[in-house]
Amino acid sequence: MQSNDGTGVSGLSRIVSRMMDTDHRAQQFFERYAAALIARDEQAVARMYAVPSLILFPGQSIAVNDAKQTEEFFASSWSQYDGVDAVDMRLAVMGEAPGSLWVDVTWSYDGQPRERFCYQLIESTEGYQIAVLTPMQ
Repeated sequence: MQSNDGTGVSGLSRIVSRMMDTDHRAQQFFERYAAALIARDEQAVARMYAVPSLILFPGQSIAVNDAKQTEEFFASSWSQYDGVDAVDMRLAVMGEAPGSLWVDVTWSYDGQPRERFCYQLIESTEGYQIAVLTPMQ
């Protein structure tokens, strides 16, 4: 039996398996990321960002050339999450290319969606790292 693209059933199974593996790896990455955020561990968070990386806020682009920048940013922003000790996330893998993955993540706490970002992840020797962060709201 052939699929429309000629891959056949076994080719289709490989594609579905790869997609499920990609989703699983993205889920694992963001579970580690959420744990570091909840622990208020700016050093762990900083290790999850590639250097260099790019943060794209509306009207402002921040080139990150040193992990210390990420550490300092998170260290100075923990107060905005006072009282938050658990988060839920909804992930949607938007695209994949060799060595790169784009994931739309909605972060919820206190029962409400609070933040939404597009993360471009790149593969490194440590696993995925965030290369580009773009707010979606």
